[in-house]
Parts: sequence; C-alpha cells; structure tokens
Amino acid sequence: MNDHPSSAPNMPAPVSLGSPLRWLVLGWADLRRNPAPGLWHGLLLAVGGWVLLWGARDQFWLLAGAFSGFLIVAPILATGLYHVSRACNSGRCVGMPEVIALWRSGDGRLVRFGLLLGLAGTGWVLTSAGLITVWSPEPIHKPIDFLRHVVLVREIGLFEVWLLLGALLAAPVFASSVVAIPMLVDTSVPISMAVADSWRAVANHPAPMAFWAVLIGLLVGVGMFTALLGLIVVIPLIAHASWHAYCDLTQRPVSLSVGGEPTGGG
Repeated sequence: MNDHPSSAPNMPAPVSLGSPLRWLVLGWADLRRNPAPGLWHGLLLAVGGWVLLWGARDQFWLLAGAFSGFLIVAPILATGLYHVSRACNSGRCVGMPEVIALWRSGDGRLVRFGLLLGLAGTGWVLTSAGLITVWSPEPIHKPIDFLRHVVLVREIGLFEVWLLLGALLAAPVFASSVVAIPMLVDTSVPISMAVADSWRAVANHPAPMAFWAVLIGLLVGVGMFTALLGLIVVIPLIAHASWHAYCDLTQRPVSLSVGGEPTGGG
C-alpha cells in the first residue's frame, strides 16, 4: 500500500466523455506490456465460470445467483491486476508471485468489501426471483424456461422491467466500487472513505461514468457470449483500464518511466 513510484509525477488527463475509450487503450497497453498475470486471472475466472455453468446448468435461479455473485465479486478477484498496472506506471513488470503475495497479505478491507458485494448480488437475485415469480405466467425452473417465457415473449413488459430493475440495482454497486476497489489496493484509507470518493467521482462525471459502465457491460457480454473464452482477455483488460480510470478520476499523479514518458494513468 502507498508504495507510490519515486520517479517524477505526471498529472492525469481531465475526465471527458472520451476518457473511457482512452482507459481501454491504456489498459490494453498494460496487458501487452505484462500479459502473464492478466491472462492467468482471465483464465482462472473463465474456468470458474465453466464450473458454475456445469454445476447449475439445469437450475436457472441457482445459475443466475452464482453468475451474479461471480460477476459482482470479479473486481475484487482481479485486485492483483491493479497492482500490475501500478507497477507499469513506473516501468516495472511484476509476475504472479508478487500478485499472489498481495492476495496473501490478508487485507481485511478487501475481504469485507467483497462480502458486501456478494450480499448485493444475492439481493439482486432474490429481487429478480420475486419479480419473475409474480409476473411470469409460467414457472421458471430452467434456463430454457426463462428464455421462452421471459426473453422471447411477444408482449413488451416483463423482460424490459427485469432489465431496468437490474440496471437500477447495479448502478449503486458500480458507483460504490468503480473507484473504491483500486483505491483500497493503492492506499490505506478505510472502506467508507473509498466508497465516498467513488460516489463523488461518479457524481462529478456522470456522462463519462455512464459510458464506462455501458462499455464494461458490453465487454462482459462479449466475454459471456463466446462461451466465456472472451473473459480470458476481457477480465484483465477491464481491470487494467479500471486502474487508469481510478488515476484520472482521483487525479492520482502518474510516474514517468526511465525514458521520461508517462506509462499509464495519463
């Protein structure tokens, strides 16, 4: 924590509507510069998704709950990649042993925050189950039931309300975590302060952050609809880009590499 590089700082760029695309470019540069930790993270999370699919393939609500929790907690599982991007800022590459050491540090703040995110995912599944149970004309037990009786029905109503409800419940989770998680990795501030700073960043830049949330959703969707194979690249790309989002949104000074060029975050 707080091991900011000692080289000369460079202030990050102002946040604008185009900033999320810039964060993805910088995140991709980090992934190319130091690919092994990111690809390992992506592969492990994809394998975890395959296990969930296999174990709950015929039970829709179990599958929905497992995947909701999986996706909501994924940013916590990718915290090691924020450290990788922080190291890239100073022109340094780190390997999996250093990332594993970060995991084993036992930071209670990250554990508690992960549990809170898991509870949020559980709340979404229970709310979703209640909505569909009350509204759907047919019982939903399997994924194919959800597809037939919710997604593919001709009448406009249940599926659209379900999507809107998901967006409304996801918004506070996004606002609470988009800056907070990398801040917890980067500093020793308490969870409450990190969450407050995260909400402040979203409130100060509503349009760029809405665009960023949409991009994350689209990228995760691509990862999901490629039999989870796309997650191998999507997960580290989003994680590295999220570090640069944090740097810009909090105006965190960015170090210069040995050659004098900024290596990330601005």
